Amino acid sequence: MANENYSPIRQIVLLFIICHLSFTCVVAQTLTFVELNCENMFDTRHDSLKQDFEFLPEGARYWSHTKYWQKLNRIGQEILSCSVDLPDLVALCEVENDTVLHDLTRRSLLRNAGYEYLMTESPDLRGIDVALLYQPSSFLPLCYDYIEVPLLKGMRPTRDILYVKGIAWAIDTLHIFIVHAPSRYGGERRTRPFRMQVVKTLERAVESVGEANVLVAGDFNDYADSPTLVWLEEQALVNVSKNLKGRNGVGGTYRYRGEWRSIDHVLLSPSMTAHIDTAYINDARFLLEEDVQNGNYKPRRTFNGYHYLRGGFSDHLPLVVRFKRKKQQIKWK
Repeated sequence: MANENYSPIRQIVLLFIICHLSFTCVVAQTLTFVELNCENMFDTRHDSLKQDFEFLPEGARYWSHTKYWQKLNRIGQEILSCSVDLPDLVALCEVENDTVLHDLTRRSLLRNAGYEYLMTESPDLRGIDVALLYQPSSFLPLCYDYIEVPLLKGMRPTRDILYVKGIAWAIDTLHIFIVHAPSRYGGERRTRPFRMQVVKTLERAVESVGEANVLVAGDFNDYADSPTLVWLEEQALVNVSKNLKGRNGVGGTYRYRGEWRSIDHVLLSPSMTAHIDTAYINDARFLLEEDVQNGNYKPRRTFNGYHYLRGGFSDHLPLVVRFKRKKQQIKWK
């Protein structure tokens, strides 16, 4: 009796498969990147040498375990809402420490999402840092570093720039820089040199990687037409977040005095722009609330001043950029 594994029918099927595999197989994939300022994602414990007292249970904001865990789950919900599939890379601003990132990725709504993370340990007086969440299935970090911003006279210690070099599958090597520049507290003109110091430090770091795939993202505390962002564009970075809209019509990531504008940005090297599939602001309805004073809507934030708004998310909306991955041509011989 003939071996069933080598029956004529099976041989014909096998021959058919081999013939089809001899042709070129084209596979198109995507990479989804999100940037989000979390609005004070603090835990409830004091970090030594940091001015985080207002986010303690006995502090000015009466920051409790219940509020903390609700905050983590809200941020997790916000990230999950950015894309039909899980975002591959998520740049976060205003996260306090490793404990917060561990709880976010291991114990919140994101606990089954599989995210790993890298973050800075900055000299910022309040103790806030920036971080990168990544999916190991789509991004392999090769190295990372903290880039310290040299202080000018009168400048408070600020957040380091997080640099991560890695392999984004089918996009090749990717250099990521995450920024959280000093705020405008004290006046825009007086604090402008501090933000310019950040972008010039960033510029030198970007130049050091040469002609490569570069992605810069974060909260710059400046608008697209501000001197800092104009400077970066003059250094051959493309601000792909300029003039972005939300799918529900929102015109910025941040609302100030009734006006939508963006202080969050994503900038790319020219080599990366050809891979853009789509870019938008995630203005899902549940992230918004009515702006009674000015009309329209505003981000559904966690605090209004020191007043806790139950069920809030963040005072910023997320930026989403989805890239087309390079098409892989696999030839079977």
